[in-house]
Amino acid sequence: MFSHIMVGTNDIDKSKAFYTKVLGVLGAGEPMMNESKSGHMRAFFIHDGSIFALSQPIDDQPATCANGMTIGFACNSPEQVKELHDAAIAAGATSIEDAPGLRDGGAMGPMHLCYFRDLDGHKVCGIHRSQG
Repeated sequence: MFSHIMVGTNDIDKSKAFYTKVLGVLGAGEPMMNESKSGHMRAFFIHDGSIFALSQPIDDQPATCANGMTIGFACNSPEQVKELHDAAIAAGATSIEDAPGLRDGGAMGPMHLCYFRDLDGHKVCGIHRSQG
């Protein structure tokens, strides 16, 4: 359904370093760097058919996070949810909501979740849906 997710950043180098550490937990490698025709830098993390991108805003306005938006990264296990969270916190993220762990997902069934805000304030979730 999704082609890619791109978020703005006010510091492409810091954001690239942050997500290289965090997405490394999921097996993503170094991002492909791209300079647009306008001279704005972008970083593309390509892994398992998914693309997560960072971009300097092309309108030259400060990057801001969207209220109500969450970026969710699929994890392979409950342990990987915790590892993703811990890598993010170690790289400068802020833990939010409840501690990483099991949640009742109602009709979606049980799931393990973690939430944090990245260096630019974007809300990020690590999720593993339990098979039951």
